[in-house]
Amino acid sequence: MVRHRSEWPSIEELVLCTVSKVFAQGAFVKMDEYSGKEGMVHLSEVASGWIKNIRDHVRESQKVVCKVLGVDMKRQHVDLSMRRVKDGERRWKAQRVKLNQRAEKLLEMAAAKLGKNLDQAYDEVGFTIQERFGDLHSAMETAAKDASSLSGIIDEAWASAIGEIAKTSILSPSYKVSGYVSLSSLAPNGVEVIRSAMINARDSVRDENTNIEIYYVGAPRYRIDVTAQSYKVAENGMQRAVDLMIDGVTKAGGKGEFKRAE
Repeated sequence: MVRHRSEWPSIEELVLCTVSKVFAQGAFVKMDEYSGKEGMVHLSEVASGWIKNIRDHVRESQKVVCKVLGVDMKRQHVDLSMRRVKDGERRWKAQRVKLNQRAEKLLEMAAAKLGKNLDQAYDEVGFTIQERFGDLHSAMETAAKDASSLSGIIDEAWASAIGEIAKTSILSPSYKVSGYVSLSSLAPNGVEVIRSAMINARDSVRDENTNIEIYYVGAPRYRIDVTAQSYKVAENGMQRAVDLMIDGVTKAGGKGEFKRAE
């Protein structure tokens, strides 16, 4: 698992965990990215609503994404929540873990070019670029786009080695979010009202960094797929498109409703 300079996560951070023990009042988990340090998810933070049987929601050895609520380093204790992690955040974290594992392999390859190992790579440059760019993959992605981006941050030999590896190995990731919007209008020109609202939404959201596709599913439902190079941009694009469509239809006396795709 990709390493961190800090031994402890920060508040609000999303962490990948492995459930180690489930009991009546919650679950203990091992934080995979922090050397297996233990955290606890209280029963009230496992899922929303009343929980009849905790094992209907979580089980031993299960991989879960949690949000950090509190860290007490003196007591060696971390409070975590499963229920406060949104579906989109869960997907984003799972994908980010995979991307950073791949980025670590690239860092190891760059180290080999310099006759060094992964431990040396982290000590000399890994933690530095992690902190500067947010995570290893973001650093690699930036280096792939601009070979000079690491210059002045790390040793030039390292910057050159990482830049060469990243340029041939990193592709910009894309994130897709999907949902369904129901649009209806009883106006004489209702079909045109809905069509105009969708065209306006599509043209307003689509640009060189964001793509949006709208498909007819069956009256009155339409599927929306928004793809961008970051989850946040895709989410924002989806929200803007939905707001524009519903607003355009309701202003003409119609109705609109949005539902996230499972």
